[in-house]
Amino acid sequence: MEKQNRSGTAGKVIRCKGSAVCRNPGEPLVIEEIMVDPPKAWEIRIKILCTSLCHSDVTFWKISIGPFALFPRIFGHEAVGVVESVGEHVEEFQEGDMVVPVFRPNCRECRDCKSQKGNGCSIFGDKLVAEMPRDGTSRFKGMNGETLHHFLSVSSFSEYTVVDVVHVVKISSEFPAEKACLLSCGVSTGIGAAWKVADIEEGSTVAIFGLGAVGLAVAEGARLRGASKIIGVDLNQEKFEIGKKFGVSEFINPTTCGEKKVSEVIKEITDGGVDYSFECIGLASLMEEAFNSSRVNWGKTVILGVEMHHTPLPINTYFLLRGRTVTGCFFGGLKAKSDIPILAQKYLHKEINLDGFITHEVNFQDINKAFDLLLEGKSLRCIIWMD
Repeated sequence: MEKQNRSGTAGKVIRCKGSAVCRNPGEPLVIEEIMVDPPKAWEIRIKILCTSLCHSDVTFWKISIGPFALFPRIFGHEAVGVVESVGEHVEEFQEGDMVVPVFRPNCRECRDCKSQKGNGCSIFGDKLVAEMPRDGTSRFKGMNGETLHHFLSVSSFSEYTVVDVVHVVKISSEFPAEKACLLSCGVSTGIGAAWKVADIEEGSTVAIFGLGAVGLAVAEGARLRGASKIIGVDLNQEKFEIGKKFGVSEFINPTTCGEKKVSEVIKEITDGGVDYSFECIGLASLMEEAFNSSRVNWGKTVILGVEMHHTPLPINTYFLLRGRTVTGCFFGGLKAKSDIPILAQKYLHKEINLDGFITHEVNFQDINKAFDLLLEGKSLRCIIWMD
């Protein structure tokens, strides 16, 4: 039975006037009027307040061939919004709740969700689905009736979206919307990788390959854990000044290393290599350098970047025998429903720097400007306001 809805839209199709549709790979998004179906069982319909652009959006936006090249599509997976209506069997959320959608499912019922060893979900987390996770159908249609594909179970580049409850976290309505948006993916990924996956201790040395939003969030997590040395590696020299706000204490631009490899420079300034190394770009060659930068007997390398060319990671297994380890993670190893509220509280207690990640803000009509800023390397996070 449908629950009460003050706006009178529960159970009805919403004619949504603001959706940024990508019709072809790499092309500018087009603001269109679309139809958004009501939520089915275990789903909620969300009115998006603001969203932001992540590198993953851009990566999939560029893909022109293969199973992930699905168009027309509504991208976006970092956002915050308000519940407009709920479907059957939904008890966790109600109309008016402020929520953060996340791409990583957290059902809290399966063996994986109950385990503290990782943040996977054995029921909903096996693969990246193009539509809704339970029935494999879309809740979006164009005005001519064509199906519009979802993205990472969120699709936040739309005034209204429908999301399964396993992909949503409730958050206090007092929390600033633009800061809540950051917790939806990138910043949580970086801080989580530093805290939960690496579990950095006070006095540790850290190297971070790639100082985008995720890499800087790793630095923020390392800073809060009391790392003694945080080395940032990036081709953009300007990232050092930005990185200092998040705890980066040393900076290496690979183009200035001469004939030396970055890993050799890092070993020199850390007396043998860092305790923890993070790769936040998605290139096998950098993953190898990150591994080689870690200390021989106990160095731990955490891979956060999705390898762009499906290239295998070449590792000398002898170094594994000596004690080095390498691991990877999605969403920083965080369990969204329990860990995002913790990060939110730490921000409210002025422990975490979220403000520094927001470098630009635009209106939804100017969403393509956010793409330009990210592609030009000028922004960390650009907040895209719906209203």
